[in-house]
Amino acid sequence: MDILLSLLQSPVIGKPLWLWLLFALIVVSLLAFDLGVLHKDDREIGVRESLALSAGYISVALLFGAWVWWYLGAQSGVEYLTGFMIEKSLSMDNVFVIAMIFTFFAIPRRYQHRVLFWGILGVIVLRALMIGVGAALVSNFSWVLYVFGLFLVATGVKMWMAADHTPDIGNNRLLKFLRSHLRVTDGLRGNAFMVREPDPVSGRTVRWVTPLFLALCMVEAIDLVFAVDSVPAIFAITNDPFIVYTSNIFAILGLRALYFALAAMIHRFHYLKYALALVLVFIGSKIFLVGVIGKIPAPVSLGITFALIAGGVVVSLWKTRPGTPVAAGLS
Repeated sequence: MDILLSLLQSPVIGKPLWLWLLFALIVVSLLAFDLGVLHKDDREIGVRESLALSAGYISVALLFGAWVWWYLGAQSGVEYLTGFMIEKSLSMDNVFVIAMIFTFFAIPRRYQHRVLFWGILGVIVLRALMIGVGAALVSNFSWVLYVFGLFLVATGVKMWMAADHTPDIGNNRLLKFLRSHLRVTDGLRGNAFMVREPDPVSGRTVRWVTPLFLALCMVEAIDLVFAVDSVPAIFAITNDPFIVYTSNIFAILGLRALYFALAAMIHRFHYLKYALALVLVFIGSKIFLVGVIGKIPAPVSLGITFALIAGGVVVSLWKTRPGTPVAAGLS
């Protein structure tokens, strides 16, 4: 027993092992409940169910944040909430691209949850690797934070300039590579990612991938691209890998649940991209302002981030309200 207690108290990336195990248990339980109880059969998820499920995920995330605040202190609590809000907001743009991917491959709504669920498993691993590398770099080379800051400012400016740009899924390099190196069926095969069918040339039964698998690969790639923005953004808030990782994963888990509601109204949040661009510029600039005005307190950062995002939402809903020229152009 003493050996077990000692092992659980042993530090892992700055925090006791039992903290990481507690977080892992919560995530695994949520995923098991989602797949094994709520969505064990392929079916279409409605807006009401999507909102209810998302509210549940957000509640769990906020309860975890409240526990972080109580156990690790107010500073860690505010940093967790700030990271959660930033990741949740940046992922809104992710929803728009995922909706385009599903439309491009003509994935029925009843199969979309399957892609999103298995995609989140890849995200959990990818984010862990990226955050681990980021934490190692920051702890060994303090100047890396300035690189992150410069990158965030540049990304924010680029996001502002390209806010009206629509990605061309058909000309994506990854998609072209997959299609040229894999056998792809001419249509879906139910909810299967891979099937065994005869080769029309040789007649032998071989393995094929379906468009559902291509959609999964594209979703994973998009998550990786967005992680390049969001991970440095949260490291600009805190250097604690536990806060960075937990806030990231909880935000992504909830976003998957909210996807089906957001996908139906994503056009109403057109101007949110400009707010997100300002958030990235603000967070990146904070790093360079430390030597001028000192470190900006975490509550102030949280307040400014919330104000920018809330402003983007309000302007979007106002500008795209029914009956306006903008709403007609975006519909």
